[in-house]
Amino acid sequence: MSEEELAKDLGPLAALTIGVGTMIGAGIFVLPGDAISTAGSLAVLSFVVGGAIALLTALSASELGTAMPRSGGAYYYVNHALGPLFGSIAGWANWLGLAFASAFYMVGFGQYIGRIAGVAGTVGVGPVTVDVVSLIALAGGTFFVGVNYVGAKETGRLQNVIVLILIAILTVFTLVGGFQADVSNLPKNEGLTPMLTATGFIFVSYLGFVQITSVAEEIKDPGKNLPRAVIGSVVLVTGIYALVLFVMSATVEPGFIAGMGENEIAVVQVAERLLGPVGAVAMLFGGLLATASSANASILASSRINFAMGRDRVISPDLNRVHPRFSTPYRSIAITGGLMLSFIIGVDLVGGNAVTTLSGLASFLHLIIYGLLNVSLIVMRVTDPPDYNPDFRVPLSPITPALGAITSFALIYYIEPMVTAFGAAIVAWAVIWYAGYARERSLTTGVLRKYLREPRLTDGPGEDMPDDDKDYRILVPLANPEHETELISLASAIARQRGGTVVATHIVTVPDQTSLEYGAEHIDQLDAESESLLETAQQDATTHGVPVETHTILSHRSFGEIFDAAKTHDADLIVMGWGPDSHGAPGRAEGALDEITEDVPCDTLVFRNRGFDPAKILVPTAGGPDSELSAATTALLEAEYDSDVTLLHVAEDRAEGEAFLEEWAADRGLEDATLRVETGDIESAIIEDARDATLVVVGATERGLLDRLVRGSVLIDAIEDVECSVLMAERKRDRSLWERLFG
Repeated sequence: MSEEELAKDLGPLAALTIGVGTMIGAGIFVLPGDAISTAGSLAVLSFVVGGAIALLTALSASELGTAMPRSGGAYYYVNHALGPLFGSIAGWANWLGLAFASAFYMVGFGQYIGRIAGVAGTVGVGPVTVDVVSLIALAGGTFFVGVNYVGAKETGRLQNVIVLILIAILTVFTLVGGFQADVSNLPKNEGLTPMLTATGFIFVSYLGFVQITSVAEEIKDPGKNLPRAVIGSVVLVTGIYALVLFVMSATVEPGFIAGMGENEIAVVQVAERLLGPVGAVAMLFGGLLATASSANASILASSRINFAMGRDRVISPDLNRVHPRFSTPYRSIAITGGLMLSFIIGVDLVGGNAVTTLSGLASFLHLIIYGLLNVSLIVMRVTDPPDYNPDFRVPLSPITPALGAITSFALIYYIEPMVTAFGAAIVAWAVIWYAGYARERSLTTGVLRKYLREPRLTDGPGEDMPDDDKDYRILVPLANPEHETELISLASAIARQRGGTVVATHIVTVPDQTSLEYGAEHIDQLDAESESLLETAQQDATTHGVPVETHTILSHRSFGEIFDAAKTHDADLIVMGWGPDSHGAPGRAEGALDEITEDVPCDTLVFRNRGFDPAKILVPTAGGPDSELSAATTALLEAEYDSDVTLLHVAEDRAEGEAFLEEWAADRGLEDATLRVETGDIESAIIEDARDATLVVVGATERGLLDRLVRGSVLIDAIEDVECSVLMAERKRDRSLWERLFG
């Protein structure tokens, strides 16, 4: 059996953008008009107060997340610390809170589409009259539910791009508006109570940071990156909110925002005042992106909450079954989508302000969760169970989490009474659900209950992990069973010569909507061939007489996970196949974006498989660091298979070329190789000399990415035209961004 492991897909930027991307949606593009109309000049303060409450909870979430990086985030922490009764409350509040937030985002989306299309008013649908914005919201919501149902993959990088675009738009808006701001334009101060009322319904703007903890198990180095992402997202977004609200309030005359029409959007109108039509278009585009990405992120996050609740039997685990074709938790997504759409319809039929009603309900439910989350941290600190070892600790505990709990619960008082009553009914439903369903089925007890039974929870004696001697480790990512034998044979030959170990891995790509933890429990549904592929690899490597490890890695990425797996398993060399993504940056091992952002973590060999036969090896070289690896690899294969080796160098002057090649061969232990110097076209020389070869081993190109993308790659062209297999070698080394782009 291979070992299963969950990939660490998310770097610090990706983790940060999960929080920022969700928060920056409605908070700044939909709610400012209502906030200013309610609180006047104190609308700025309402966002700052909301940010301060969120920051207190962010500190607690960071400590709990580094101690318990599990799918489910806030729900899991509450359920683990306080037990399944409060877990049921937190789970239902989180799930329905996300559904209300998604409905709110889609109403905002509908407003922006309506503004762009120039449509407004109501239309008759059968016996009822429905607002046009609601119809657009329903259509948009159906679309995003469908996207998550089908399972769009690798959306993390797209989310990064969206966040950067939104920040750029708001930065320009703030800078231009800052020079035109006049404090005399600030509207009337409406007082503390209206300010706190505004804080209550705008608090939905601060939901995103807790979603980071829901994917804590997927964050690289969570001890450092999770607190930075959680706390950093709250601080960054609060600063953006405060600056934008100030600019909006101080750059237009008093009463301008309060006097806007029902179908007008405050940030768009102010942007048009400051920047003209270009500003209005930019803000419309930003609002469309923000509301859409926030809704999509919330629908996606809900499936993670459902999985955690099903895992603990707070709800039926059948809800989390994955689709046989799309590998997504389709039932959970469908129910969440149905709830979201029903909330949009219900609010429209009841009447009133859909924006503040839906945002208020989402805020109420999440304030309940945040209060319980802070209480959970206090419980974990007091009980101090043996397995509680956070990498980050909240300063001034228990004062800090106590303030977080008190302020979260206290803000509920200022939310609209009807909204509060409906939210309280949901909490009551969660208690009834626990008593009637979850109590007899729940698999957890809660740290608090265990402590009350036996308060002496102390750490046992620690055991130091043995530090194994470092051996030479070769990572072989396997994807296609047809190429498994060749890749394992190549890696085994090198491992035998180096006295090393083959580490065979198979990366199972899991849709973003499905948690990696759930994927690990249902690996057969996601990839039925994984186990047999690795078993065959183990048998093949054992036949070659080398030690072998096998690992199944579950990841939300595919090709990009290879390099992270190499770091995780401390690989000295990667031997991988030439798949469709392997040469996204022509002539290098990594893809184009990977080449820009980071260096390969270790030496890498990319095998273009036309059959593995090292009997006659051709090594084209012009010198350079990557040719060093091609020479070293060739020497190992020659020693293993007694290969006939030919070295090829293309030069303008034959005599100089021969002198270079003789010295190069002698310095690399290839003195017995046949030396061949050609003049003329490099590509033609490689193709011609490869006619007698069974394997070409060549170093990766040294040209920069931009140059290769514009002019193509001689190396790739030659590899495509030769008839034998090709092994491209890329040496691990640090390259500056300039070198990556321009060579």
